[in-house]
This record gives sequence, C-alpha cells and structure tokens, in this order.
Amino acid sequence: SCFLRHARSRNYVSESEACKLESVPVDFGDYHPLKPITVTESKTKKMNRKGSTSSTSSSSSSSMMDPLSSVLDGTDPLSLFAAAADPVTTTATMDSTRKKRDKDDSSAVGSDFEPWSSKRGEILARYTTTEKLSINLYMGSEKGKATTTGSAVSEKVRTRLEELDDLEEGSQKELLNLTQQDYMNRIEELNQSLKDAWSSDQKVKALKIVIQCSKLLSDTTVIQFYPSKFVLITDILDTFGKLVYERILSMCVDNRVSLPDNFSPECVNDTAKETCLNWFFKIASIRELIPRFYVEAAILKCNKFLSKTGISECLPRLTSMIRGIGDPLVAVYARAYLCRVGMEVAPQLKESLNKNFFDFLLTFKQIHGDTVQNQLVVQCVEIPLYLTLYSPAIDWILQCIAYHAPEVLLTEMMERCKKLGNNALLLNSVMSAFRAEFIAARSMDFIGMIKECDESGFPKHLLFRSLGLNLALADPPENDRLQILNEAWKVITKLKNPQDYINCAEVWVEYTCRHFTKREVNTVLADVIKHMTPDRAFEDAYPQLQSIIQKVITYIYDFSLLFSVEKFLPFLDMFQKESVRVEVCKCIMESFIKHQQESTKDPVILNALLHICKTMHDSVNALTLEDEKRMLAALINGFIKMVSFGRDFEQQLSFYVEARSMFCNLEPVLVQLIHSVNQLAMETRKVMKGNHSRKTAAFVRACVAFCFITIPSLSSIFTRLNLYLHSGQVALANQCLSQADAFFKAAVSLVPEVPKMINVDGKMRPSDAFLLEFLCNFFSTLLVVPDHPEQGVLFLVRGLLNVIQDYTWEDNSDDKVRIYTNVLHLLSAMTQEAYIYHVDKVDSNDTLYGGDSKFLAEINKLCETVIAQILDHLKTLGKEETLKRQSQLALYFFNTILAHGDLRNNKLNQLSVNLWNLAQKHGFADTKAMVKTLEYIKRRSKQPEMSHFTDLALRLPLQSRT
Repeated sequence: SCFLRHARSRNYVSESEACKLESVPVDFGDYHPLKPITVTESKTKKMNRKGSTSSTSSSSSSSMMDPLSSVLDGTDPLSLFAAAADPVTTTATMDSTRKKRDKDDSSAVGSDFEPWSSKRGEILARYTTTEKLSINLYMGSEKGKATTTGSAVSEKVRTRLEELDDLEEGSQKELLNLTQQDYMNRIEELNQSLKDAWSSDQKVKALKIVIQCSKLLSDTTVIQFYPSKFVLITDILDTFGKLVYERILSMCVDNRVSLPDNFSPECVNDTAKETCLNWFFKIASIRELIPRFYVEAAILKCNKFLSKTGISECLPRLTSMIRGIGDPLVAVYARAYLCRVGMEVAPQLKESLNKNFFDFLLTFKQIHGDTVQNQLVVQCVEIPLYLTLYSPAIDWILQCIAYHAPEVLLTEMMERCKKLGNNALLLNSVMSAFRAEFIAARSMDFIGMIKECDESGFPKHLLFRSLGLNLALADPPENDRLQILNEAWKVITKLKNPQDYINCAEVWVEYTCRHFTKREVNTVLADVIKHMTPDRAFEDAYPQLQSIIQKVITYIYDFSLLFSVEKFLPFLDMFQKESVRVEVCKCIMESFIKHQQESTKDPVILNALLHICKTMHDSVNALTLEDEKRMLAALINGFIKMVSFGRDFEQQLSFYVEARSMFCNLEPVLVQLIHSVNQLAMETRKVMKGNHSRKTAAFVRACVAFCFITIPSLSSIFTRLNLYLHSGQVALANQCLSQADAFFKAAVSLVPEVPKMINVDGKMRPSDAFLLEFLCNFFSTLLVVPDHPEQGVLFLVRGLLNVIQDYTWEDNSDDKVRIYTNVLHLLSAMTQEAYIYHVDKVDSNDTLYGGDSKFLAEINKLCETVIAQILDHLKTLGKEETLKRQSQLALYFFNTILAHGDLRNNKLNQLSVNLWNLAQKHGFADTKAMVKTLEYIKRRSKQPEMSHFTDLALRLPLQSRT
C-alpha cells in the first residue's frame, strides 16, 4: 500500500543521457561493407622448450565460403568487377559464355519463334461446331499381344503385316452422333490408349491407334471443325513420334553412357539401327497415303539414327507425297504438319519448306474448283467461312518460311501474291506471318494490294485488321501515318455488321492512340459509339469495348487530357452490364493510381473519378466477396489520397464530407477518410504553429466533429477503439479539450463491448492480446490528459479501471493483472513533478496540481486498490496447475516495483523480497531471467543514491531448480 507514496522520483533527462549508447569515432580505412571478407587462419608451431620463439604462419582459408555468393556462382554485379582484374576468372567466364553461345547457335529456332503450342488453344477455341461428329475407334485384338519368340525373321514380319492388315479389314467400331466435347474426349482416350499400349510393350497396337487417328484427317464431313481436329490428332502423332525416338535412343545407351545431343549415326549400335529401320518399314507398308504420310512425318527425327542426310532426303520426298492428296484443305494442313516437324528437327533446311509453300501456290486454284464448291453446297458453308479454315495452316507455313528470312525472300512472296491476283487469303497470311517491321515499312504497298483484292471470298476488313495488328507492334513511315489511318477507316466505318466493325475498330484504336492527338482519338471513339449504340449492339461486344478502353488509357494516362476527350465518358455509358462496367472502372482507377504523380484538384478529373468510384461502390451488395470489397476500397482510397486543394482546407473538408456520403458501404474508405480529416486538422495546426485563430479553431472542431460522427458507423470494434484514441490525440493536440474528453469517454464505454473472439484475416482469434495492446497505448495518452474541472481527480483513469474490473476475463488469462501493472506504471509517472512528455500548449496534471498533496493522496488510494487486486489474483494461482503462471506474474510484478518504486521504504522492500521468493518457491522460476535481474540490481547498487540496492541484493537468494 506504500507503493505510490514512495514511488521513485525520476529525473527523465539524466536517465535518458545515462542510457544513450556511447558514440565512438570509426576510421573505415580500406573497409567497405560490400567487399568480400577474407578469413585468416593462424597456425602456431611450438618450438623446443629452450627457445621461447614461435613462428606464426597465416594463410587465407579457402574453405570459408559466403553462402550467398556461392548461390550466385560469381555472376552478381559486384563479383564481376573483381573478376575483371582476375585473368583466371575472366578466362573461365569467357569459356562458359562461348559454350553457351555455341549451343544457342546450333539450334536455329530461338525464343523469338512463336511455337505451335501457343497457337493450339486459339485454334481450338475458334474452330468449333454444333454439328454431330463420327469417329472410328480401334478395337484391340488378341493378335496384337501375341509374341513370336524363336520364329524366323520373315515369319515375324509377316505376322506384323497381318496385324496391320487386320486394322484395315474392320477391327474398328464407328461412333456416330458425337458432340464436339464427346469427340474431344474420345480423342483424349485414344491418346491415353496409345500411352498404355506403349508402356505395356504392345508396339503394334500403338501403331494401329496412330494409323487410325491419322485416317481421321482425311475426313472433312464437318468441315468447319477440321482445324481443331487437326490440332487434336497431331497431338497424338507428336506423342507417338516422341515415344519411338526415346525408345530407340534408350537402346543406344552403352555402359550407362547415353548419346550426346549432337550424335552422329556412327555412334548408334546395330540393334538400335535395325529397330529404327523396322519402324520405317512398318510405316512404308501402310496402304493409304494420308496415314502413311503423317506417321512417317511424326517419326522424321528418327532418321538421325540411320544417316546424316536422312532428314534432308526425306523432306523433299514427303513434300512430293502431299501432291497426291486431292482435297486442298487436307493437303494444306499436311503441309503445315510437315513444316512443323521440319522446324523442330531440321530448321536449317529452309529450301524444303519453301518448296512446300510454292507447291501450295501452284495448287491454290483448286480451292475454287467444282469439287470443293459442290462439297460446300452440301455442307451449307459459305466461301468466306471456308477460306478462314485455311488461315491457321497458311499462317504457320509462312511463319516458318519468314523466320530469320532475308528481305529478298519476303519481297518475292509479295510478288507471288500479286501474280495470284492479290488473293486476299494469302495476303492475310503474309501479314500475319511476316515481321511487323517489314509490313509497317511497306504499309502503303499493302493498302494498295488490299484495295485490288477480290472481296467475294475473303472480306477486306479482315485484311485491314491484320494490317492494324502489325501497326500496333511497329511504326510505319511518319509521312504515311495519317493517310494509312484515313484509308483504313474509310473501309472500317462502312461496315454494317457491328461485330465485324468492332473487331477492326478495336485494333485501329491502338494505332490512333500511338500516333495521333486527342482530336483523332475522340473522332474514333465517336464513330464507335455511333456504330455500336443502335439496337444495343454494344451488349455483344463488351470484350472489344473493354480492350478499346484499356488501349486508350495505356496511351493517354494524363487524366486531365483523357477527360477532356469529349466522347470518353459517353463511351463508358455503353457498359451497361454491371459486372463489366465495374471491371472497366477498376481498370481506369488502377491506371490513375499508377500514373498520377502529383495530387490534383482539377474539377473535371474529380467529378469524373467520383462518378467512376461511385459506380464501383454501388456494385457492392450482400453477395460481394471480402477480397473484392478490399480491392475496390483500396482503389477508392488511392483516389482520395491523390486529392489535394492545397491551402484551401475548407474545400478539402467539403470533399471528404461528400466522399463519406458516397462511399458509406465500404468500411476501409471511411477509415481512410477519418485518417485524412485528422491529418487535415494537424496540417492546420502546423500552418498556425499551434496558435489557432477563432476561424481555424472552429475549423479544427469541425474536423473533430466529422470523426466523432463517422467512427460509430464502423463495425470492427478495435478499429473504432483505435480511431477514438487517435482522434482524441488529434483533438488534444489542437487544444480541443472537451472534444478530446468525449473521444476518450467513448473509448472507455466501448471496452466492455469487446467480444472474447474476433475475426482476424478470416480466422477467429482471442481478443485479449489486442485489448492489452490498446489499453497500454491508452494509458500512455492518459498521462498527459488534464482533469476536467467538474469531473473530479483522474476521472478517466477511474472510469477505465472500473471497466477493466467489470470485464469478464478468460479463466486461464492473466491479462487483467498485466493491465493493472501497467496502470501502476501510469500512476507512478503521474506522481512526478514534471512528466516525461507533454502536448504543446496543453497543461497536464503536473502543471494543474503542482504536486498537491490531495492529488497525490488520490493517486495513492487508486494504487492501493490496484495492488490489492494484483495480490488477490496471485493468491488464486496457488493451485498446482497454475503455479507456473504464479511464478511468472510474481517476477513481472517484482520488476515493476524495481523500476518504479522507492525501495528505501521498508514495506515496499519487504513486498519485493516476498515476490522474489514466491517466483521461485515451487521450482517454476525462469532462472536465466532471475540471474540477469540480480546482476542488474548489483550494477545499480554501485550508482550514487542507490546504495540500498546492496542490502536488497543480499536479501534475494537464488534457488537451484532441484
């Protein structure tokens, strides 16, 4: 009970000086923190006894390695500087670089070549059908599993040939009326069957499956699905080719040493060569042309095992074989597959690829022949649709030819297209496959060719779209830019079909934004609105319209310029589906936050962005996910932070009031507004240097009122508590004492409502730790809060203690006692003549009471109550299962007395000794902590006026755990 009456009087300034770290001047010399550390190992050799001399040899230890440097393998920029001076390292680095370059040069296809796999998904998505499909499935026979060990070679071959014939004689089942998805599932099943047959060593069965699948490529009964069918079936062929190659490669392993990547046929053993030849003979015996071609093309890479010139001899022969395929669509995809395999296994053999394409050009007129026309009539397919089926194949063939091709070849291609009467299909593929720089440099030539094209088969707008895609990647000559736009837009704007129109306009918007001013962009946007508004055509074109917005804000990210584009906001009005509108708004806000460097008060920007943020906010409903709410709130908060009216603080507050009314459903936005208004009040104080005029005092009170009204609308209780405390501190700093009291009272009255468990990041957690943290912060503030003249001494502290007393704490929690010990810290600080800190221009209780004895007596009464509560709690922990907690709390309380009490007082001294003994009474003491505490007491006893610590140290025994 004598704790506070004898609280240690503190001189905070001298204590702070005593605790400061000693500053020592450092001479860095050669030392630099980024230099590698050299560890020196000293070895001392002992000489004979008579000689007292010892020789010491130092050597830099190579075994000590920096773990971070070892990961980087000497490639980090700092090590490279050191390596420059080290000839050994330099040579090693050059060797490794040369090896890597040689490896890169050997594979002619680099990362700049777009692989087939990247086109696969697009083809499957684009070429679909609702018609029913059929498929012939191979039904495996037992013959396929039979083995003929011990028989003659000729007998073995005959058996295998019979098995292949068996396939063609009807061991198959036709599945009819399949949907597209069913068909794709069946193909996937065949792919799996192939792998299963191969893994169970049924190689002939695997071959039969591949032949069966290849035959499907001659079937064009559902012609619009053919490109997708080609993708699915060539996946199976690729799998087969890979399996055969790896099988033969595995046979070349000699003494567990596998072949190098660039092996020669001489390295291959006879068994592997025989197996390889066996595969080619099996394939050569396939009767039908299409499966024979495809299966041989699939294992083209296996020619490497037989001869160096195998691939270069096979490619021209396979190219010639394609001439025997009558259907031009089937033939062009066969050519595409040959190019695909050729680019993988022998990209240097460009002549064969070129021959392949020129063959195609010679047979191109077949497309318009009677056979094809009759087939299209039967299937009710229009010529424009039919021609688009050729695009993936021709695009791929041209891409292979154009890869790293000289300008001469590309120019020759253009000339050949002209000779064919500027065929639109070919021209489109040329623009898709050739380098964008090549196309852009000749933009006017291509426009001339497009104009001369026959539009009956392949629409011109698709050609302009392809040209636009190139001009988005590369710039045309500056003098031609406006003419190019005019020529293209003349064609685009005449399109009657909204879908055709928007597909082209979407591409050319980027060209317009790249090279022209807001006037041209505005004209283009106006034209899009004009075309897409009738009959609500925009409802079917949201992805394209979104893409247009994305392109506009990518190139025009100065928002004052963007919103001065007259048709930009009317363009946004076309997004009438809420989910799409919100996505577009998010896109615009992300761009604003990313690119807006300085705060703004431009009314055009503010009105437009408030409207966009309001759209996002209004989309929130009961079903909106928390992550979505968090994202929307973050975007709106980013906008709020960028708004500044400079010294016009009243206008700034009006903006925050308007924002509060608009964004009331998003809690993080309200929290941000409260922080922003508090910041505004502190900026006002800074401008006035703490001396408020009548006008600024009224303004600050308005800011405080804003916060006081807004905080209760928040749902999170700890957010409310912390904001009450924060806003109270701001009010106190601005000398609004009654308002500060109101905030602190609100916080005190809210503490009883804190639930036992709270939601933290989607998980339920006990709230005790959060409450303890908040109360400790609160106590720190209460030290400087002056008493209200009508409320009595320490009315806020008393109120808070009553609330803590009545709060229902968990049975296994000691947080209540920890809070009470923190209250003792506060009360001890309150008894000092001068407090450790103050709020500028606010008189705290040290000034108001001036160390008055009645005030100190009140504090002492409070202290007695708190100590009694702590000791009562320690008694309740006397049961066996709680002795460890009792030990920890006794030591915690002992340290409080040691730090804040005057231990010259006998009663206090005795209480501290009793707590020390209680802490180690039952063997649960933290011995390390107690040893350190005792050392600290002994150190303190040597300081002036601390001699009584010597006696205390003698009265504090240390018991061993045993």
